[in-house]
Amino acid sequence: MSVYPIASSAYVTWSFRTRKTRSDIQTSVVSSMLQALKSVRHLQSSAIKQAVSELCVPVPWGDLRGKIWGPDHGHPVLCLHGWADNCGTFNSLIPLLPTEFRYVALDLAGHGLSSHRSPGDFYTFPAYVMDVRRVVEALQWSKFSIIGHSMGGNVAGMFSALYPEMVDAVVLLDSYGFLPTDKNEMWKVMRQGMDQMVQFEKMTEDKKRRVYTYENAVERLMAANPTLSQRSVHILLERGLVQVEGGVAFTRDLRINLKNITRISSDQSLEFQSGIQASVLVILAEDGFEKMFSKPEEKKFTSAILQAYRDRNHAVVTVPGDHHVHLNDPKAVAPLVSDFLQTKVLTQPARQTAEQTSKL
Repeated sequence: MSVYPIASSAYVTWSFRTRKTRSDIQTSVVSSMLQALKSVRHLQSSAIKQAVSELCVPVPWGDLRGKIWGPDHGHPVLCLHGWADNCGTFNSLIPLLPTEFRYVALDLAGHGLSSHRSPGDFYTFPAYVMDVRRVVEALQWSKFSIIGHSMGGNVAGMFSALYPEMVDAVVLLDSYGFLPTDKNEMWKVMRQGMDQMVQFEKMTEDKKRRVYTYENAVERLMAANPTLSQRSVHILLERGLVQVEGGVAFTRDLRINLKNITRISSDQSLEFQSGIQASVLVILAEDGFEKMFSKPEEKKFTSAILQAYRDRNHAVVTVPGDHHVHLNDPKAVAPLVSDFLQTKVLTQPARQTAEQTSKL
């Protein structure tokens, strides 16, 4: 399998995947997008400047795309974004982290610039975990760390449990590493997801991909994610929009909105978690998942899994901020992540500094 690093701007890039369109695409749309981006400078001037390149990993249904920071032979760190986001979610954080690492931020399938799954396929946690396995195989990584936000943290948790020998450190950003479902509700969720797929497959292409102006797309994303700052919205839209005739469309696959039909229970989540051998840092946001999971049964699980992390000498900390604190206010989490990586990875005696860590 071939892996293609694609050169790109080191700082602000606006890279659309362009479908075949007529040459008379409304110039006002493009102008408004460029004007909106003038204020976007998501690498702070005080941050260490690093070259950034594009990643392209061929998969059976297309490509998985992403961004790469850091030296070729730096210790690898895979960064996994949350649901409906893309790898741009790490644009503000990674430049503040230790430069000895090789950071690969991935657009999960159906997100950002990565290909949508084949017709008829569901988006499930095991499928995302399999995508990580494909990328790791393509990059020829034998040992690496993972930073996962929200859903990306759940993918990180499951991968680390299934492949404990491959992962040395895990950072969970406003994520518990697992998202359980009441075992008595699983059959309902599965049926609902299947019914949603049937209805989706009846939709016309026009309904599957709506066209917006750039300003309307900004408004829509901010309405769907009220915790995002306007600056963060612009960052996510860099990889979240594609230019089409008459305006722009979101790149993400609408099927990610369907119910995830593959679920695990609270007991199964705790069993998976017990298999993680890597050091774990859980960073929770005061106004994030802690407030969202407020029902008694949800609190029962979150308390149990957080205690399980503590019982295994993992770190659990809470910082001021919301669900996207790592993007809105990266300086609130960067020192914690940096210290964790340097302490748990770089200083470990077993760390082979001369090992080949990447095919790139």
